Amino acid sequence: MNISLSIGPVIALIAGILILIVPRLLNYIVAFYLILIGLVGLFGTGSLHLH
Repeated sequence: MNISLSIGPVIALIAGILILIVPRLLNYIVAFYLILIGLVGLFGTGSLHLH
């Protein structure tokens, strides 16, 4: 069985859940997400494949 997982939606899901649980974390989660997306864009590794 092949499981292919894209990292963007997984991070967005985790961030959304954390924001619902602790709304004060919103600024930190958004900043971390933007930094991570920027690094992924720079290094060109857009997806994580789990086999």
